[in-house]
Amino acid sequence: MLVIGAEDLVRGSSSAALRLGITPLVVGLTIVAFGTGSPEFAVSIGSALNGNSGLALGNVIGSNISNIALILGIAAVIKPLNVRAEIVHRETPIMVIVTALLWLLLYDGELSRVDGAILTIGAVAYTFLTYYLSKQK
Repeated sequence: MLVIGAEDLVRGSSSAALRLGITPLVVGLTIVAFGTGSPEFAVSIGSALNGNSGLALGNVIGSNISNIALILGIAAVIKPLNVRAEIVHRETPIMVIVTALLWLLLYDGELSRVDGAILTIGAVAYTFLTYYLSKQK
């Protein structure tokens, strides 16, 4: 059910966004990313509510490693990816900063509600920044 729901969410949201003139980059970085991450989100919320927060954290970190190394790697093996240098120069530092921030927030051995709010605000800010920058070009 999660897979079908995520598939419907991605297809419907992507279609609506493109009709509204939102660029494919923004669709890929936001709507599709949120849609494909929704099953992981559901599992992480469920595990955290059941007191198994380690599963939630492992799910997020493992998913990111898998997406970057496995999914991106296989896609590049099948067909080399052309990426504009501007995007690499903008996105790579953000990824490194967010990773460092997560390490910093986990330094005390706990990811608190305040830490969660910081990460959530960062994700929302990143989404709006991406949208804004796409409208500038």
